[in-house]
Amino acid sequence: MGAPHNKKKYGELWPSYRIQCALEILIPLKDFVILSGGWAWHFLSPIGHTEYKHAHDHKDIDLFVDPKKVAQVMYILQENGFQKVWTRYDKLPSDENFRRYEKIVLMENEKSVRITIDFFVKSNIPSRKVKGWTIVKPSYLLGLYSNIHSSDKCWAVQSAIKLLDQNMDPLDREELVTIPKK
Repeated sequence: MGAPHNKKKYGELWPSYRIQCALEILIPLKDFVILSGGWAWHFLSPIGHTEYKHAHDHKDIDLFVDPKKVAQVMYILQENGFQKVWTRYDKLPSDENFRRYEKIVLMENEKSVRITIDFFVKSNIPSRKVKGWTIVKPSYLLGLYSNIHSSDKCWAVQSAIKLLDQNMDPLDREELVTIPKK
């Protein structure tokens, strides 16, 4: 579970070059993956939303890949310069077949961005299409914060819990990207 947020930092934004770089990397994977974590919340959020750091997590890209599509995804990642990175989780027993890939991208503005993809191999992930992307269904996604994802304090997660409790679809809801009043 994520640590409590420092509310003094609630106005901080993700750099636009980081968001753009990640989106460019995701496009070739679009037909083969299910987006999870912060990128699922990103596409559930209203188009053109402000990219607040505490609204949803863009430190990495969390993907689910059906076992039948693993070879295609690995090929695309390797063709685009991603390399396997070993983590402390690789040797632990788990129900998830987990892999991490990384790439450092040098941007036009001379900044470098490390793009980390956490890749979980699993079939039958409940998903839905949103804005042309396949994402983990929000109700299932919330359950992943107990074992896969850690940013459960982000505004999108907290707002989605409340919305789903009221049987409301979180898609395009401003609550996902609105600074909490409390």
